[in-house]
Amino acid sequence: MKVSVIRDDITKQKVDAIVNAANESLLGGGGVDGAIHRAAGPELKEECKTLDGCPTGQAKVTKGYKLPADFVIHTVGPVWKGGTQNEEQLLAACYHESLKKANELRLSSVAFPNISTGVYGFPKRKAAEIALKAVKEYQEHHETNLEKLFFVCFDEENYTIYKDLLKE
Repeated sequence: MKVSVIRDDITKQKVDAIVNAANESLLGGGGVDGAIHRAAGPELKEECKTLDGCPTGQAKVTKGYKLPADFVIHTVGPVWKGGTQNEEQLLAACYHESLKKANELRLSSVAFPNISTGVYGFPKRKAAEIALKAVKEYQEHHETNLEKLFFVCFDEENYTIYKDLLKE
């Protein structure tokens, strides 16, 4: 699987699935979650209503509706509380569970946002390190159809962090 970082809008990605940094209700919110719901159209919220929410660290799948992606994998990242509430393990679980869903659907490409680094306050570099480690661990322990995985950074800071970490 080729892992890349790009600076762009995740709602514009022509991949099999985009990952949504959702809240537990799955009914839309701010940041990436709100942007994905707006771009997908009202059908996304209607399907999300049938899913009965999603716990932190888990993932659920919907259709992509008006998005260029066929599917949206919704995962709920942890709110940063100083690192004392299992936040790092929960964030890693978001990536593992999202990759598991992509694999179950036999997808070949997926795009991830920077989960929990916006209003949830997770330190950006720490979140990127966890994301990259989780993807590497998943690859080492699971057969996968995924050929391309993108980290899509909306802001320059996250983009630079991921670029630097991928060089190492």
